[in-house]
Amino acid sequence: MKGQPVSVDQAARQIVAVGRVLYERGLVAATEGNMSVRLAGNRFLTTPSGLCKGRLRDHDVVTVDALGKKRGGHGNPSSEIKMHLAIYEERPDILAIVHAHPPIATGFAVAGVPLAGCVLPEIILTVGSVPLTEYGTPSTDELPARIRGAARSHDAFLLKNHGAVASGSGLWDACHKMEMIESFAKIVLAARQLGRVEALSSADVDKLLALGGVNRPAAGCGGCVTCEIGRA
Repeated sequence: MKGQPVSVDQAARQIVAVGRVLYERGLVAATEGNMSVRLAGNRFLTTPSGLCKGRLRDHDVVTVDALGKKRGGHGNPSSEIKMHLAIYEERPDILAIVHAHPPIATGFAVAGVPLAGCVLPEIILTVGSVPLTEYGTPSTDELPARIRGAARSHDAFLLKNHGAVASGSGLWDACHKMEMIESFAKIVLAARQLGRVEALSSADVDKLLALGGVNRPAAGCGGCVTCEIGRA
């Protein structure tokens, strides 16, 4: 994953723009969700707590350090900043994170069903599998502890009974992955309603990954044809 930290002003503008997209596309409602961007100097820009992500302004964002301590801004940092910082700690390559509550994908999270099968070529090559983490109480140290394993090897995952998280080389990259998670969930749900979900064979997945220049992770889900595909 390539990319360089952006300036505070650039990051603030991106947060405002992405927040509007997430809100308008129904991936967050009211004051739900949060975003963050890695800055230079081991600092991070995050959305404020308690504000609608579709109505943010540049001056609403908050700067925190690697411990989550506020270093700039008018409001309070997102209550989920501990989760974001845990992901950044596990993934030095990650430059931005989006946490949202996409309705269909969150439905899978509530039902305890991961989006991990090798079903759609586009998902395999861009997002990989979307595992389900154990439930952790939001805004506490419990949640960051529960997501570290998934964050270490996946760009996206579901939070049990909570929502979804996507990370990327920039905020728009993370936003696009969140959109793809919801689209994937809708397709899988439709296929289930039609009777079944047919996964690609291991051979087909291998050919796809070779064409896309992606390496299969050493550890999968146990050798089945829907072996999880982690981050490239």
